[in-house]
Amino acid sequence: MPDIDIVLVEPLYEGNVGFAARVMKNFGFASLVLTDPCELGDDAYARASHAGDVLENAEVTTLDEVFRRSHLTVATTGEVSKSVCTPMRMPYYTPAELRGMIADIDGRVSIIFGRENRGLENAEVRRCDLICTIPASPDYPILNLSHAVGIVCYELAHLPRGSYQLASREDMECLYRHIDHFLDLIGHQNFKRENTMILLRRLVSRTNLTSREVSTLHGLMRRTAWRIKK
Repeated sequence: MPDIDIVLVEPLYEGNVGFAARVMKNFGFASLVLTDPCELGDDAYARASHAGDVLENAEVTTLDEVFRRSHLTVATTGEVSKSVCTPMRMPYYTPAELRGMIADIDGRVSIIFGRENRGLENAEVRRCDLICTIPASPDYPILNLSHAVGIVCYELAHLPRGSYQLASREDMECLYRHIDHFLDLIGHQNFKRENTMILLRRLVSRTNLTSREVSTLHGLMRRTAWRIKK
């Protein structure tokens, strides 16, 4: 079973943080991570009710640190792409689908929730491996922060124990850099590069690579590069 962090990015209202902590504990989650949060006072603890320990133990850190240490990062969003030509927020998966994708992972998975007023920025979404969205009414698809946390935690509760360890974040970023250099070698056009790298990141992330598989991909690209240069 993966170690799951619930990450709230720059939460604006302490009540929402308290409610998020409460619903996390309802479904057996305890690792709450906050980046640049509002001040947490009596209202947060009142909303948390018997989950005061989740608030008390919440980690305050940077989003960069979250990305650095996570084996897999999941952006949650109510706004999704409508076409494969705009891959920033697609392909996207429901929380129920996400459960099946991470069930066998033995590593750290960070589920990242955006700000109450504007969600996650494109630059933050771009860095994430997978996109998760809650299938809500198109008339009003944006949920309250704590409600969204509750739905995701409900779907991810009672995941079975994992059986293998994913490649580390450092391994994956090294692979993406190698792919980027490989695109230079084969003359991939620069104006297509950003979208290509986003699409490849989404594709590779769906496969949940192990460190051995990453090593094999490096070897294939090195061998191909040697052949091209020869």
